[in-house]
Amino acid sequence: MRDDQRFEVERAFDLLPHVVGASWAAVWFRMSGNKSPGREEFREKAAEYLGMLEPLFRAHGDDPGFGEMARYIRRRSAEEKARILEGRNGEVEKRYDRYVDYG
Repeated sequence: MRDDQRFEVERAFDLLPHVVGASWAAVWFRMSGNKSPGREEFREKAAEYLGMLEPLFRAHGDDPGFGEMARYIRRRSAEEKARILEGRNGEVEKRYDRYVDYG
């Protein structure tokens, strides 16, 4: 698959972990009244919210024309969840720091 074929999906995965995962996690903790969740707890919640997008990631289903793209999306989704849980997504870490500092 050429880089230009996956450009938009790459950009989405650059943003989704913190725009969806961390933002929704922050809202969940705020609404739950938890102003100081542990870093691991925040990461787990962010990964959980990112995981809720799985139906979207499977949108192309078994269409043979999208096979390579579908494999890329599955791989990238798993990589992003792992990065969140291992603390290797700098944007999610920033969102956590901001939440506990200003919650």
